Amino acid sequence: MSLFVFAGVAHAAEWKLTADKSSLAFTGTQMGEKFTGRFQRFDAQITLDPDHPETAKILVTVDLASAATGDRQRDGALPEKDWFDVAKTPQATFTATEVKRAEKGFVATGDLTLRGVTKKIALPFTLDLAGKTARAKGHADLLRNDFGVGQGDYAIDTWVAFQVGVDIDLVAERAD
Repeated sequence: MSLFVFAGVAHAAEWKLTADKSSLAFTGTQMGEKFTGRFQRFDAQITLDPDHPETAKILVTVDLASAATGDRQRDGALPEKDWFDVAKTPQATFTATEVKRAEKGFVATGDLTLRGVTKKIALPFTLDLAGKTARAKGHADLLRNDFGVGQGDYAIDTWVAFQVGVDIDLVAERAD
């Protein structure tokens, strides 16, 4: 569920995700209490020409079984059929279909596929460059029920709210 772009060269460049310096987090509300979690395993293939962000190619893959919230019961439930159903769909993917400049940074728009459902989403983000290193930070709000996340008793928002926030803090190195 990660969306991002890195810029900083005068021509199309490939960027390699620095996983140990990056995070893909999510927030939700369960029985009125906020909780946070993160995906421990995800990867990205990124190519971008900063002068022509519309030509960017971005593919992000998230290992859904790597979701961790620090709550044993919740963490045990997330991979199961009612939630991510990792036995059937072990990964979520995001494929950017458009990247453009925005008033405060950029916006990546693309197709998020989760539990076999594909929806178009947008992620505004900021970008900081330091030499060959880029850091993108952004936030998007999703509705879990749009993707069928939460089945059975969880198909309604009585126990777990529909809205889920996704936060990226991604670091990548320019591949030369």
